[in-house]
Amino acid sequence: MDELALNEAMDRYACGDARAFPELHRALAARLLAYLTRMSGSETLAGDLTQETFLRMHRARSSFARGGAVAPWAYAIARNVYLDHARAQKHRGTERLPSDPGAEPPDARGADAEAVAIASETARAVERTLASLPASQRDAFILLRYEGLSVQDAAAVLGTTTSAVKLRAFRAYEALRAALEELKRRPEADRGAGRGAEEGNDDRPATTRPERSGRRGKGQAGVRGGADGE
Repeated sequence: MDELALNEAMDRYACGDARAFPELHRALAARLLAYLTRMSGSETLAGDLTQETFLRMHRARSSFARGGAVAPWAYAIARNVYLDHARAQKHRGTERLPSDPGAEPPDARGADAEAVAIASETARAVERTLASLPASQRDAFILLRYEGLSVQDAAAVLGTTTSAVKLRAFRAYEALRAALEELKRRPEADRGAGRGAEEGNDDRPATTRPERSGRRGKGQAGVRGGADGE
């Protein structure tokens, strides 16, 4: 469904047409699930947060401005759902439940062991860096780089200016680039030690083998919208 059709479906839903809800759900569910998975680090948790997002959209449907854009409105609600959950978890003294599996590991099927190890370590480096960033920078980066929102729509979601979004996302990108450059510069001896240990201990479970580091994977394209001059 294109954005115009999506916006029209939301107009009908806001006016009480319940038949428009399946259209909205089909168009937005996967996008919101992906966004909340990146925010929370768990697809299981993100599924629950996505359901809560649609529930809040239903409750707030009458307040939707007719003719407005649905995507920024829906992402803003999803972000508030995540923030409410994070605050509740922090209040209880934990950011992640013991049963939470966390981010899904990379799929090893059809890939050699070294490629999987490199991809896994790169993904962990990105996850650690994003987690260490100020929330404002992380949110701007995720909305632009991963969710594909325009700078204007991201600004609407975050309740700030387009210049602020560009600057926050640029700083996040710079932090990620530095982290991945550091990963790339790790001594070859470290990578060799990991290979040697693994070759000499093939009978050990994979979880006890030293992990490799090394080449950096793809995925360092600049943030859409840029931040030149900001």
